[in-house]
Amino acid sequence: MDVHEYQAKSLLSGFGVNVPPGGVAYSADQAVYVATELGGAHWAVKAQIHSGGRGKAGGVKLCRTYHDVAVAANAMLGTKLVTNQTGPEGKVVHRLYVEKATAFERELYLGFVLDRKIERIRVIASVEGGMEIEEIAKERPESILQVEVEPAVGMQPFQARQLAFGLGLNLKQVSQAVTIILGCYRAFRDLDATMVEINPLVVTKDDQVIALDAKMSFDDNALFRRPQVTEMRDSTQEDPREARAAEFGLNYVGLEGDIGCIINGAGLAMATMDNIKYCGGEPANFLDVGGGASPERVAAAFNLVLTDQNVKCILVNIFAGINRCDWVAQGVVQAAKDLRVPLVVRLAGTNVEEGQKIIRECGLPIVTADSLMEACEKSVKLARGEQVS
Repeated sequence: MDVHEYQAKSLLSGFGVNVPPGGVAYSADQAVYVATELGGAHWAVKAQIHSGGRGKAGGVKLCRTYHDVAVAANAMLGTKLVTNQTGPEGKVVHRLYVEKATAFERELYLGFVLDRKIERIRVIASVEGGMEIEEIAKERPESILQVEVEPAVGMQPFQARQLAFGLGLNLKQVSQAVTIILGCYRAFRDLDATMVEINPLVVTKDDQVIALDAKMSFDDNALFRRPQVTEMRDSTQEDPREARAAEFGLNYVGLEGDIGCIINGAGLAMATMDNIKYCGGEPANFLDVGGGASPERVAAAFNLVLTDQNVKCILVNIFAGINRCDWVAQGVVQAAKDLRVPLVVRLAGTNVEEGQKIIRECGLPIVTADSLMEACEKSVKLARGEQVS
Protein backbone atom coordinates (compact mmCIF):
# COMPACT_ATOMS: atom_id res chain seq x y z
CA MET A 1 0.00 0.00 0.00
CA ASP A 2 1.24 3.48 -0.90
CA VAL A 3 0.47 6.73 0.90
CA HIS A 4 0.60 10.36 -0.16
CA GLU A 5 3.56 12.65 0.43
CA TYR A 6 1.88 14.58 3.24
CA GLN A 7 0.96 11.31 4.98
CA ALA A 8 4.50 9.97 4.66
CA LYS A 9 5.87 13.20 6.10
CA SER A 10 3.44 13.03 8.99
CA LEU A 11 4.59 9.51 9.81
CA LEU A 12 8.29 10.28 9.41
CA SER A 13 8.13 13.44 11.50
CA GLY A 14 6.95 11.24 14.37
CA PHE A 15 10.32 9.48 14.13
CA GLY A 16 12.36 12.68 14.26
CA VAL A 17 12.67 13.38 10.54
CA ASN A 18 12.84 17.12 9.80
CA VAL A 19 10.14 18.14 7.28
CA PRO A 20 8.90 21.58 6.16
CA PRO A 21 5.59 22.82 7.60
CA GLY A 22 2.58 22.29 5.37
CA GLY A 23 -1.09 21.34 5.19
CA VAL A 24 -3.48 19.39 2.99
CA ALA A 25 -6.19 21.07 0.90
CA TYR A 26 -9.13 19.77 -1.10
CA SER A 27 -10.11 23.05 -2.78
CA ALA A 28 -8.49 26.28 -3.95
CA ASP A 29 -9.96 28.17 -0.99
CA GLN A 30 -8.50 25.65 1.44
CA ALA A 31 -5.13 25.91 -0.30
CA VAL A 32 -5.10 29.68 0.17
CA TYR A 33 -6.15 29.28 3.80
CA VAL A 34 -3.31 26.83 4.44
CA ALA A 35 -0.85 29.28 2.87
CA THR A 36 -2.06 32.10 5.13
CA GLU A 37 -1.75 29.86 8.17
CA LEU A 38 1.80 28.87 7.21
CA GLY A 39 2.85 32.48 6.69
CA GLY A 40 5.90 33.50 4.73
CA ALA A 41 6.08 34.71 1.14
CA HIS A 42 6.76 31.54 -0.88
CA TRP A 43 4.80 28.30 -1.01
CA ALA A 44 4.91 25.05 -2.95
CA VAL A 45 1.58 23.63 -4.13
CA LYS A 46 1.94 19.89 -4.73
CA ALA A 47 -0.51 17.48 -6.35
CA GLN A 48 -1.04 14.44 -4.15
CA ILE A 49 -1.05 11.29 -6.26
CA HIS A 50 0.68 7.94 -5.79
CA SER A 51 3.47 8.58 -8.27
CA GLY A 52 6.90 10.08 -8.57
CA GLY A 53 7.90 12.55 -11.26
CA ARG A 54 5.13 15.00 -10.35
CA GLY A 55 7.32 18.04 -10.80
CA LYS A 56 8.18 17.21 -14.42
CA ALA A 57 4.47 16.64 -15.14
CA GLY A 58 3.38 20.01 -13.74
CA GLY A 59 2.22 18.68 -10.40
CA VAL A 60 4.41 21.00 -8.29
CA LYS A 61 4.09 24.79 -8.52
CA LEU A 62 6.06 27.43 -6.64
CA CYS A 63 3.89 30.40 -5.70
CA ARG A 64 4.72 33.92 -4.49
CA THR A 65 1.20 35.26 -3.82
CA TYR A 66 -2.10 33.90 -2.51
CA HIS A 67 -3.51 34.48 -5.99
CA ASP A 68 -0.80 32.22 -7.43
CA VAL A 69 -1.73 29.54 -4.88
CA ALA A 70 -5.42 29.71 -5.90
CA VAL A 71 -4.57 29.56 -9.61
CA ALA A 72 -2.23 26.60 -9.14
CA ALA A 73 -4.78 24.76 -7.00
CA ASN A 74 -7.59 25.28 -9.52
CA ALA A 75 -5.33 24.11 -12.34
CA MET A 76 -4.45 20.86 -10.56
CA LEU A 77 -7.59 19.73 -8.73
CA GLY A 78 -9.78 17.36 -10.73
CA THR A 79 -7.26 16.96 -13.54
CA LYS A 80 -5.36 13.86 -14.58
CA LEU A 81 -1.65 14.05 -13.95
CA VAL A 82 0.37 11.87 -16.31
CA THR A 83 3.89 11.00 -15.16
CA ASN A 84 6.47 8.46 -16.25
CA GLN A 85 5.18 6.18 -13.46
CA THR A 86 1.40 6.48 -13.95
CA GLY A 87 1.35 5.42 -17.58
CA PRO A 88 -0.73 7.23 -20.23
CA GLU A 89 -3.95 6.84 -18.22
CA GLY A 90 -2.61 9.13 -15.47
CA LYS A 91 -4.11 9.68 -12.04
CA VAL A 92 -6.74 12.19 -10.94
CA VAL A 93 -5.70 14.83 -8.43
CA HIS A 94 -8.20 15.01 -5.56
CA ARG A 95 -6.06 16.70 -2.93
CA LEU A 96 -3.11 19.06 -2.65
CA TYR A 97 -0.32 19.66 -0.19
CA VAL A 98 0.60 23.29 0.41
CA GLU A 99 4.03 23.63 1.90
CA LYS A 100 6.27 26.47 2.95
CA ALA A 101 8.85 26.76 0.20
CA THR A 102 12.41 26.02 1.30
CA ALA A 103 15.49 27.55 -0.31
CA PHE A 104 18.34 25.06 -0.48
CA GLU A 105 21.88 24.71 -1.74
CA ARG A 106 22.17 20.95 -2.31
CA GLU A 107 19.89 18.07 -3.23
CA LEU A 108 20.64 14.56 -1.98
CA TYR A 109 18.93 11.18 -2.32
CA LEU A 110 18.08 8.79 0.51
CA GLY A 111 16.15 5.53 0.15
CA PHE A 112 15.34 2.40 2.16
CA VAL A 113 14.13 -0.75 0.42
CA LEU A 114 13.49 -4.34 1.42
CA ASP A 115 16.04 -6.40 -0.49
CA ARG A 116 14.35 -9.80 -0.63
CA LYS A 117 17.36 -11.52 -2.18
CA ILE A 118 19.58 -10.91 0.84
CA GLU A 119 16.68 -10.61 3.35
CA ARG A 120 17.97 -7.28 4.56
CA ILE A 121 16.96 -3.63 4.53
CA ARG A 122 19.19 -1.89 2.00
CA VAL A 123 19.90 1.82 2.50
CA ILE A 124 20.78 3.77 -0.63
CA ALA A 125 22.11 7.33 -0.71
CA SER A 126 23.51 9.60 -3.39
CA VAL A 127 24.85 13.11 -3.79
CA GLU A 128 22.67 13.31 -6.93
CA GLY A 129 19.24 14.13 -5.49
CA GLY A 130 16.15 15.44 -7.23
CA MET A 131 16.10 12.72 -9.88
CA GLU A 132 14.96 9.10 -10.09
CA ILE A 133 17.32 6.56 -8.57
CA GLU A 134 17.17 4.57 -11.83
CA GLU A 135 18.59 7.56 -13.69
CA ILE A 136 21.30 8.04 -11.08
CA ALA A 137 22.29 4.36 -11.29
CA LYS A 138 22.44 4.54 -15.07
CA GLU A 139 24.24 7.85 -15.49
CA ARG A 140 26.47 8.06 -12.40
CA PRO A 141 26.58 4.72 -10.57
CA GLU A 142 29.72 5.77 -8.72
CA SER A 143 27.69 8.37 -6.81
CA ILE A 144 25.53 5.72 -5.10
CA LEU A 145 26.32 4.71 -1.53
CA GLN A 146 24.81 1.54 -0.03
CA VAL A 147 24.54 -0.03 3.41
CA GLU A 148 22.96 -3.37 4.34
CA VAL A 149 21.30 -3.54 7.76
CA GLU A 150 21.80 -6.66 9.87
CA PRO A 151 18.31 -7.57 11.20
CA ALA A 152 19.57 -8.89 14.52
CA VAL A 153 21.05 -5.55 15.60
CA GLY A 154 19.30 -3.00 13.38
CA MET A 155 20.86 0.03 11.80
CA GLN A 156 23.74 1.39 13.85
CA PRO A 157 24.72 5.07 14.27
CA PHE A 158 28.13 4.43 12.72
CA GLN A 159 26.41 3.26 9.52
CA ALA A 160 24.33 6.43 9.39
CA ARG A 161 27.46 8.54 9.97
CA GLN A 162 29.25 6.63 7.22
CA LEU A 163 26.49 7.56 4.78
CA ALA A 164 26.34 11.17 5.97
CA PHE A 165 30.07 11.73 5.54
CA GLY A 166 29.91 9.93 2.21
CA LEU A 167 27.39 12.56 1.08
CA GLY A 168 29.95 15.28 1.76
CA LEU A 169 28.16 16.89 4.69
CA ASN A 170 29.91 19.00 7.30
CA LEU A 171 29.87 18.20 11.02
CA LYS A 172 26.75 20.23 11.79
CA GLN A 173 24.89 18.72 8.86
CA VAL A 174 26.08 15.20 9.65
CA SER A 175 24.40 15.14 13.08
CA GLN A 176 21.06 16.13 11.51
CA ALA A 177 21.46 13.65 8.67
CA VAL A 178 22.18 10.85 11.15
CA THR A 179 18.94 11.69 13.00
CA ILE A 180 17.01 11.59 9.72
CA ILE A 181 18.60 8.34 8.52
CA LEU A 182 18.00 6.53 11.81
CA GLY A 183 14.47 7.98 12.02
CA CYS A 184 13.65 6.69 8.54
CA TYR A 185 15.01 3.28 9.48
CA ARG A 186 12.87 3.10 12.64
CA ALA A 187 9.80 4.15 10.67
CA PHE A 188 10.57 1.46 8.07
CA ARG A 189 10.98 -1.20 10.76
CA ASP A 190 8.20 -0.21 13.15
CA LEU A 191 5.52 0.42 10.50
CA ASP A 192 6.23 -2.64 8.33
CA ALA A 193 7.23 -0.55 5.34
CA THR A 194 8.70 -1.96 2.15
CA MET A 195 10.07 1.36 0.90
CA VAL A 196 10.96 4.79 2.28
CA GLU A 197 12.33 7.39 -0.10
CA ILE A 198 13.45 10.96 0.60
CA ASN A 199 14.07 12.62 -2.75
CA PRO A 200 15.29 15.23 -2.44
CA LEU A 201 16.89 15.45 0.97
CA VAL A 202 18.06 19.06 0.90
CA VAL A 203 20.72 21.11 2.66
CA THR A 204 19.88 24.78 3.24
CA LYS A 205 22.18 27.80 3.49
CA ASP A 206 21.95 27.75 7.29
CA ASP A 207 23.07 24.08 7.45
CA GLN A 208 19.61 22.60 7.95
CA VAL A 209 18.99 19.11 6.52
CA ILE A 210 15.34 18.71 5.50
CA ALA A 211 13.24 16.00 3.84
CA LEU A 212 11.70 18.04 1.03
CA ASP A 213 9.78 15.11 -0.42
CA ALA A 214 8.85 11.70 0.96
CA LYS A 215 7.35 8.45 -0.30
CA MET A 216 6.44 5.35 1.66
CA SER A 217 5.03 1.93 0.74
CA PHE A 218 3.81 -0.70 3.18
CA ASP A 219 3.40 -4.46 3.34
CA ASP A 220 -0.29 -5.21 2.75
CA ASN A 221 0.00 -8.39 4.81
CA ALA A 222 0.95 -6.38 7.91
CA LEU A 223 -1.73 -3.69 7.68
CA PHE A 224 -3.97 -5.49 10.17
CA ARG A 225 -1.55 -4.48 12.92
CA ARG A 226 -0.90 -0.94 11.63
CA PRO A 227 -4.28 0.84 11.90
CA GLN A 228 -2.63 4.27 11.73
CA VAL A 229 -1.31 3.32 8.29
CA THR A 230 -4.47 1.55 7.10
CA GLU A 231 -6.48 4.73 7.73
CA MET A 232 -4.32 6.51 5.16
CA ARG A 233 -5.38 4.29 2.25
CA ASP A 234 -6.67 6.29 -0.71
CA SER A 235 -8.67 3.91 -2.90
CA THR A 236 -9.05 6.57 -5.62
CA GLN A 237 -5.35 6.13 -6.39
CA GLU A 238 -5.56 2.36 -6.74
CA ASP A 239 -6.68 0.16 -9.60
CA PRO A 240 -10.38 -0.45 -8.76
CA ARG A 241 -9.93 -4.08 -9.80
CA GLU A 242 -7.18 -4.54 -7.23
CA ALA A 243 -9.33 -2.94 -4.54
CA ARG A 244 -12.24 -5.25 -5.43
CA ALA A 245 -9.89 -8.27 -5.43
CA ALA A 246 -8.79 -7.44 -1.89
CA GLU A 247 -12.43 -7.64 -0.74
CA PHE A 248 -12.52 -11.30 -1.82
CA GLY A 249 -9.04 -12.14 -0.57
CA LEU A 250 -7.67 -12.38 -4.11
CA ASN A 251 -4.25 -11.17 -5.22
CA TYR A 252 -4.71 -9.27 -8.48
CA VAL A 253 -2.43 -7.11 -10.60
CA GLY A 254 -3.69 -5.72 -13.89
CA LEU A 255 -1.43 -6.04 -16.95
CA GLU A 256 -1.74 -5.03 -20.59
CA GLY A 257 -2.32 -8.35 -22.39
CA ASP A 258 -5.46 -10.14 -23.56
CA ILE A 259 -5.32 -13.54 -21.79
CA GLY A 260 -7.00 -13.45 -18.39
CA CYS A 261 -5.35 -15.70 -15.81
CA ILE A 262 -7.02 -17.39 -12.82
CA ILE A 263 -4.44 -19.44 -10.94
CA ASN A 264 -3.74 -20.66 -7.43
CA GLY A 265 -0.30 -19.90 -6.04
CA ALA A 266 2.02 -17.03 -6.88
CA GLY A 267 4.75 -19.32 -8.23
CA LEU A 268 2.38 -21.16 -10.54
CA ALA A 269 0.92 -17.84 -11.65
CA MET A 270 4.36 -16.53 -12.60
CA ALA A 271 5.20 -19.77 -14.42
CA THR A 272 1.91 -19.58 -16.32
CA MET A 273 2.51 -16.00 -17.40
CA ASP A 274 6.03 -16.90 -18.52
CA ASN A 275 4.67 -19.77 -20.62
CA ILE A 276 1.99 -17.54 -22.15
CA LYS A 277 4.75 -15.16 -23.21
CA TYR A 278 6.83 -18.09 -24.51
CA CYS A 279 3.90 -19.16 -26.67
CA GLY A 280 3.63 -15.67 -28.15
CA GLY A 281 0.78 -14.32 -26.02
CA GLU A 282 0.39 -11.59 -23.40
CA PRO A 283 -1.20 -12.10 -19.96
CA ALA A 284 -3.90 -9.59 -19.01
CA ASN A 285 -3.38 -9.98 -15.29
CA PHE A 286 -1.78 -11.75 -12.38
CA LEU A 287 -4.50 -13.35 -10.26
CA ASP A 288 -3.83 -15.73 -7.40
CA VAL A 289 -7.01 -17.19 -5.90
CA GLY A 290 -5.01 -18.64 -3.00
CA GLY A 291 -5.33 -21.90 -1.16
CA GLY A 292 -9.02 -21.82 -0.33
CA ALA A 293 -10.59 -21.43 -3.75
CA SER A 294 -14.27 -22.07 -3.04
CA PRO A 295 -16.79 -21.98 -5.92
CA GLU A 296 -17.88 -18.50 -4.82
CA ARG A 297 -14.29 -17.28 -4.81
CA VAL A 298 -13.60 -18.69 -8.27
CA ALA A 299 -16.76 -17.04 -9.60
CA ALA A 300 -15.62 -13.73 -8.08
CA ALA A 301 -12.27 -14.17 -9.83
CA PHE A 302 -14.04 -14.60 -13.18
CA ASN A 303 -16.10 -11.46 -12.66
CA LEU A 304 -12.94 -9.57 -11.77
CA VAL A 305 -11.01 -10.72 -14.84
CA LEU A 306 -13.94 -9.87 -17.11
CA THR A 307 -13.96 -6.24 -15.98
CA ASP A 308 -10.94 -5.88 -18.27
CA GLN A 309 -12.39 -5.24 -21.73
CA ASN A 310 -9.12 -6.30 -23.38
CA VAL A 311 -9.51 -9.93 -22.28
CA LYS A 312 -10.09 -12.23 -25.27
CA CYS A 313 -9.58 -15.57 -23.53
CA ILE A 314 -9.44 -16.84 -19.93
CA LEU A 315 -7.02 -19.48 -18.70
CA VAL A 316 -7.77 -21.31 -15.44
CA ASN A 317 -4.74 -23.21 -14.16
CA ILE A 318 -5.24 -24.95 -10.80
CA PHE A 319 -2.88 -27.30 -9.01
CA ALA A 320 -4.96 -28.48 -6.07
CA GLY A 321 -3.21 -29.25 -2.82
CA ILE A 322 -5.18 -27.46 -0.15
CA ASN A 323 -7.77 -26.75 -2.86
CA ARG A 324 -10.01 -29.40 -4.41
CA CYS A 325 -10.41 -29.61 -8.16
CA ASP A 326 -14.12 -30.42 -7.89
CA TRP A 327 -14.70 -27.19 -5.92
CA VAL A 328 -12.81 -25.20 -8.52
CA ALA A 329 -14.72 -26.91 -11.32
CA GLN A 330 -18.05 -26.00 -9.71
CA GLY A 331 -16.96 -22.36 -9.58
CA VAL A 332 -15.78 -22.48 -13.19
CA VAL A 333 -19.09 -23.93 -14.42
CA GLN A 334 -21.04 -21.41 -12.37
CA ALA A 335 -19.09 -18.48 -13.85
CA ALA A 336 -18.86 -19.84 -17.42
CA LYS A 337 -22.61 -19.92 -18.08
CA ASP A 338 -22.66 -16.33 -19.33
CA LEU A 339 -19.05 -16.12 -20.49
CA ARG A 340 -18.40 -13.92 -23.53
CA VAL A 341 -14.85 -15.18 -24.24
CA PRO A 342 -13.26 -18.63 -24.76
CA LEU A 343 -12.21 -20.51 -21.65
CA VAL A 344 -9.31 -22.94 -21.17
CA VAL A 345 -9.15 -25.04 -17.99
CA ARG A 346 -6.28 -27.14 -16.71
CA LEU A 347 -6.76 -28.99 -13.43
CA ALA A 348 -4.29 -31.14 -11.48
CA GLY A 349 -4.01 -32.47 -7.95
CA THR A 350 -6.64 -33.33 -5.33
CA ASN A 351 -9.92 -34.71 -6.74
CA VAL A 352 -8.78 -34.00 -10.29
CA GLU A 353 -10.93 -36.79 -11.78
CA GLU A 354 -14.08 -35.40 -10.15
CA GLY A 355 -13.20 -31.90 -11.33
CA GLN A 356 -12.57 -32.98 -14.89
CA LYS A 357 -15.86 -34.92 -14.91
CA ILE A 358 -17.77 -31.80 -13.83
CA ILE A 359 -16.16 -29.82 -16.65
CA ARG A 360 -16.87 -32.53 -19.27
CA GLU A 361 -20.50 -33.00 -18.31
CA CYS A 362 -21.48 -29.35 -17.85
CA GLY A 363 -22.46 -28.93 -21.50
CA LEU A 364 -20.50 -25.69 -21.88
CA PRO A 365 -17.85 -25.01 -24.59
CA ILE A 366 -14.93 -25.21 -22.16
CA VAL A 367 -11.54 -26.19 -23.62
CA THR A 368 -9.53 -28.51 -21.39
CA ALA A 369 -5.78 -29.17 -21.24
CA ASP A 370 -3.66 -31.78 -19.51
CA SER A 371 -0.45 -29.77 -19.15
CA LEU A 372 0.57 -26.20 -18.50
CA MET A 373 2.19 -25.79 -21.91
CA GLU A 374 -0.86 -27.21 -23.71
CA ALA A 375 -3.13 -24.83 -21.78
CA CYS A 376 -0.97 -21.83 -22.69
CA GLU A 377 -0.75 -22.81 -26.36
CA LYS A 378 -4.52 -23.19 -26.62
CA SER A 379 -5.13 -19.90 -24.80
CA VAL A 380 -2.86 -17.99 -27.16
CA LYS A 381 -4.56 -19.49 -30.23
CA LEU A 382 -8.05 -18.73 -28.92
CA ALA A 383 -7.06 -15.13 -28.07
CA ARG A 384 -5.98 -14.77 -31.69
CA GLY A 385 -9.31 -16.09 -32.91
CA GLU A 386 -7.91 -19.44 -34.06
CA GLN A 387 -9.62 -22.80 -33.57
CA VAL A 388 -8.26 -25.50 -31.25
CA SER A 389 -9.09 -29.18 -31.02
